[in-house]
Amino acid sequence: MTGASNLYPTADLRARDAAHHFHPFTDTGALNREGVRVITSAEGVWLTDSDGNRYLDGMAGLWCCQVGHGRGEIVDAVEKQMRELDYYNTFFKTSHPPVIALSERLAQLSPPQFNRVFFTSSGSEANDTVFRMVRTYWDLMGKPEKKTIIGRWNGYHGSTLAGTSLGGMTGMHAQGDLPVPGVHHIPQPYWFGEGGEMSPDEFGLWAARELERAIDVLGEGKVAAFIAEPIQGAGGVIIPPDSYWPEVARICRERDILLVADEVICGFGRLGSWFGSQHYGIEPDLMPIAKGLSSGYLPIGGVMIADRVAEAFIDKGGEFYHGYTYSGHPACCAAALANLDIMVRERLVERVADDIGPYLQQRWKALGDHPLVGEARMVGLVGALELVPAKGDRSRKFAPVGEVGTLCRDISFGNGLVMRAVRDSMIISPPLVLTHEEADELVARAARTLDETYAALKKDGRLAA
Repeated sequence: MTGASNLYPTADLRARDAAHHFHPFTDTGALNREGVRVITSAEGVWLTDSDGNRYLDGMAGLWCCQVGHGRGEIVDAVEKQMRELDYYNTFFKTSHPPVIALSERLAQLSPPQFNRVFFTSSGSEANDTVFRMVRTYWDLMGKPEKKTIIGRWNGYHGSTLAGTSLGGMTGMHAQGDLPVPGVHHIPQPYWFGEGGEMSPDEFGLWAARELERAIDVLGEGKVAAFIAEPIQGAGGVIIPPDSYWPEVARICRERDILLVADEVICGFGRLGSWFGSQHYGIEPDLMPIAKGLSSGYLPIGGVMIADRVAEAFIDKGGEFYHGYTYSGHPACCAAALANLDIMVRERLVERVADDIGPYLQQRWKALGDHPLVGEARMVGLVGALELVPAKGDRSRKFAPVGEVGTLCRDISFGNGLVMRAVRDSMIISPPLVLTHEEADELVARAARTLDETYAALKKDGRLAA
């Protein structure tokens, strides 16, 4: 797999990284003992490390690089903007052309109830903004008791204080005495792992109605919003049954609860529509966005604000005491605009719906026949493989949870494919520019990875011979 001699002094880079770089979501001691993988360049859907090894980027960076790596149009747009106006803030009655243009573009691309956007630098910041905006909205509406926000167990909404609290990752909650008061969690619509004897549609209705049961327990007059990802990404690509989202939308509408669709992963073409809420036919009141907005070329996020929420702030709110130094950064807006230009010109959203999405889905789902795979699922260009010790028995899991997933992930890297492990599921979310030939290569490398993982598990006795 090595296509060149050592391009960079890897050992030296690893030592310097270990001495000074504290990584996110990492056991730093364990990483420093093993040594980091140093990525030095990227082009299209391919990454190259400091030893010349090439990897197919099956995760689009971190769910975000929709248009692929190395797009010169984005680089040129950022350079041009920085030479003209490198930075200015959007506080103090001030704006600038790129933030105005991007605001207008997002209003055009998003569902019709959205005509305004509040800019952030990340999805985590977007969800902190949602937290404050939801509570302030109900204050403005004369219902200050409506403070509780309901999320889902195993949902992910970032790692800031409010984002971690809104999410349902118990490991994250254990660090920092979280969640903060006023956040409640209900079960996730994870049929494969938690559906028991119910059919998918039966389970979808049950999971949706857990929201209604929670509202009844907490009191409708105290519940402000329900927040959820259209498809849970970091939770393991949890694709809800078809019965789930229509019932959730009905409950929020009938019970006077704001619906927040976290589009940080599902937005900007990932599911074959501009936003995941469009794929599921729901009309949220707030949409946190990030990642695919700029394809990760520069950090930018935001919150799309439905007219009924925006008008309350405009007509009744006065000053909203919230904002960030880099809200609507000129260069980040320029990167986002260039990225969206590419997506529209190359019809990438339509391509996911009608071309590469169906093509990869068919091949990915065929991996479900492998003896190690309990379920292969995919919508648009986001998918998962559930690794199981006994095919056909959804109740049996590997123990300890996550060990087999980590083994499979490491083998996948060895085969030149970036897949992410969540528990014992293998996750992909490739760039939207993936070609048919690259899709075939992705599946071939995934199949080889499954074979080698299966063989390793048999050898060490974790599977019956």
